[in-house]
Amino acid sequence: MGISLQKGQKVSLTKEKAGLNRVIIGLGWDEVERKRGFFAPKPTAIDCDTSALVLQDGKLKGKEDIVYFGNLKHHTGAIMHMGDNLTGAGAGDDEQIIVELSKIPEKYDKIILVVNIYDAYKRKQHFGMIKNAFIRLVDERDGKEVCRYNLSESYDNMTAMVFGEVYRHNGEWKFNAVGQGTQDEGLGQLAQRYT
Repeated sequence: MGISLQKGQKVSLTKEKAGLNRVIIGLGWDEVERKRGFFAPKPTAIDCDTSALVLQDGKLKGKEDIVYFGNLKHHTGAIMHMGDNLTGAGAGDDEQIIVELSKIPEKYDKIILVVNIYDAYKRKQHFGMIKNAFIRLVDERDGKEVCRYNLSESYDNMTAMVFGEVYRHNGEWKFNAVGQGTQDEGLGQLAQRYT
């Protein structure tokens, strides 16, 4: 078991795991059981979508630097989304992004890891309807967790979340547990925060 982080806590990935290069970033969540009437239709499953915003000097420069279910691989080949999970059902990671730190060109300094609820406003869904949300970083070499951040706050009425960020500082790769909710309607609006 890796380091358990609190909101706002940072950890040096380089110092925690010597030679760390290929990192599996696993994100997960469960849907809260919703009450419904006997004859009411089954509620629509909550579809959470993970994305990585790859920044230069703290800014998102273009659409090609967004890795998500519609663009599974960053043009550098350093960041790859492993596919969309439409329901979040099952144990373990619901979605994963693999990052090869050594392949990330110097001009990129930060990867923001966000999750938004697909069609949240139309479906009247929010992160208050989600429980057990987490982000974890795993060393692909041995499958061991380097660190984990469990998002335990209440995120009622939040339709998107910044789970965490991997960033380069003085030649070291670090992770910051962010846990910031937003009311952005989708990935486009969320991405605009970084332009």
